[in-house]
Amino acid sequence: MAKIIFLPHAELCPEGMVVDAAEGDNLLEKALEAGVDIDHACGGVCACTTCHVVVQEGFDSLNESTEQEDDMLDKAWGVTMDSRLSCQCRVGKEDLVIEIPKYTLNHAKEEF
Repeated sequence: MAKIIFLPHAELCPEGMVVDAAEGDNLLEKALEAGVDIDHACGGVCACTTCHVVVQEGFDSLNESTEQEDDMLDKAWGVTMDSRLSCQCRVGKEDLVIEIPKYTLNHAKEEF
């Protein structure tokens, strides 16, 4: 069983969080189950970039990205070489260290 280590994020998980995950688990789903409310405006179908994360450790253990995911990431804010859409990530055998970017391009989210 791998661990997903979410680094502290001021709004979504101020203290950071560690979550257990089985090989093949979806990264976005595991975050949401743990109460880390990563934006996912499209419902996790690779049609937006709101669930963009940076995989600081364990990137190579994830499933390969698809051309569709790569095309969507081209539109995300703050993309790095280690960026992925969490809705498309399947956990491998290695622990992951995940950074949730401070900003997201979520035009559907209403702020009050």
